[in-house]
Amino acid sequence: MPARLLNLPLIVILMGIGAAAMYLPTAYAVIDRDWQTARAFFYSGSIFLILVTMLGIATANYAPRRQARDHLMALLAAFAVLPLMLAVPLRESVGNTSFLNAYFEMVSSLTTTGATVFEDPARLGGADHLWRALVGWMGGFLIWVAAIAILAPLNLGGFEVMGPPGDDTGAGADRITGVADAPMRVQRYAASLIPVYGGVTLVLWVALMVAGDGTLVALCHAMSTLATSGISPTGGISGGGSGLIGEAMVFAFFGFALSRRTFARDTGDRRARRGLVDPEIQMGLYLTVGVAVLLFLRHWVGAFEVESAQSLKDGLLALWGGVFTVLSFLSTTGFESTAWESARGWSGLETPGLILLGLAMIGGGVATTAGGVKLMRVFVLYRHAQRELERLVHPNSVGGSGSRARYLRRQGAYVAWIFFMLFAVAIAATMLALSLTGLTFEPAVVLTVAALSTTGPLAGVAGEVPLSYATLPGAAKLILSVTMVLGRLETLAIVALLNPGFWRG
Repeated sequence: MPARLLNLPLIVILMGIGAAAMYLPTAYAVIDRDWQTARAFFYSGSIFLILVTMLGIATANYAPRRQARDHLMALLAAFAVLPLMLAVPLRESVGNTSFLNAYFEMVSSLTTTGATVFEDPARLGGADHLWRALVGWMGGFLIWVAAIAILAPLNLGGFEVMGPPGDDTGAGADRITGVADAPMRVQRYAASLIPVYGGVTLVLWVALMVAGDGTLVALCHAMSTLATSGISPTGGISGGGSGLIGEAMVFAFFGFALSRRTFARDTGDRRARRGLVDPEIQMGLYLTVGVAVLLFLRHWVGAFEVESAQSLKDGLLALWGGVFTVLSFLSTTGFESTAWESARGWSGLETPGLILLGLAMIGGGVATTAGGVKLMRVFVLYRHAQRELERLVHPNSVGGSGSRARYLRRQGAYVAWIFFMLFAVAIAATMLALSLTGLTFEPAVVLTVAALSTTGPLAGVAGEVPLSYATLPGAAKLILSVTMVLGRLETLAIVALLNPGFWRG
């Protein structure tokens, strides 16, 4: 394949960042006196930096066609090929695992899915856990930048249903997006977003340490929260020492996965000041509160029927467990609250896994680290259904007015429905492929939705019995790896790459 199709200079840059990042686990392993792990990451980072230098010299005079199409191909290559490099130090550090497992782990981390084949956290050292969380954190920042600098100009990634005020064609954009080429956009947005992304992560890290978490646990949970990867060195946020105070801190930062308005001010979006008026934030809050209250009432009725001891404290814990877990899965993070188990023990009822599956499928906001269908597409279809009901009563009425309509394109509902159909087809195709590896219906459904929505922890909570990624056959792991990349880039982007007209010009 010609080098220009993969946009090798961008791939080289990403490889260089990944290789340089290997020295962070090296430093941690040296402090921890884990010399085997330190050597694995140090040697891997050094070898790959030499390789990157050679590739950089070889492509120094390469003049790429400065089009977002090339960067979209590079983005696909980054999520599919880059984990091959990132898996090398993990495989050498763990030792008693296959390279396929290490590759699956890195694809899961880079796509911010958080599915892991290492179910026992004690099997990995602190440097390995740091590497998993760091790769997930870098993958989250990559999708932050790529969504605005690459997908938005191509009207992909949720931007296909949106348009700036006064422009229902979706062609409008800020000045830098309209006139700059793709490399300049990537450079500009990366420079403007890294202080926000890194600064917010630092704030949460310090807050969790103050609340009682250890240094490594707090750092991994902070990076996993911002990246919505759900990666934890303790098997979940409930395994930390910060308790409910730490959960409240993490809960506050889930807002970055609901809407890009929380950080859009640094990308030139003047509408970021609208705050709670944003439809994605509103829909996310409605879903969180509504579903959490319904779950609370279900558990309360269950506790009442079995005549268990009820107290205000138990009720408040059950309500908090529902609110936290609902927003966690809606943001496709997958953290469970400590009070989530308390709510189920209070009533003796199991929470239907279908609810968590549905929340993960809806996902978070456009241009955030969250996966899923995206709140904006759901909002567009909701508005379209509302409009159709209005026309039943007033057939000659004129729609499309109001402040919320200015966020949408005229054909937004049509495009959103197409995406839903593509998402459903992807679910059916993945389930069929998994069934050929020997999986039954329910595990195939749960694992497919977990991979497509980039919510790996779903496998442990959505089914009647927890599912294990470690026990899956090799073919199933490869299928899920492809599905995670598909879920991260979204089906419309893949369809765009397969469109012959996309390559003309």
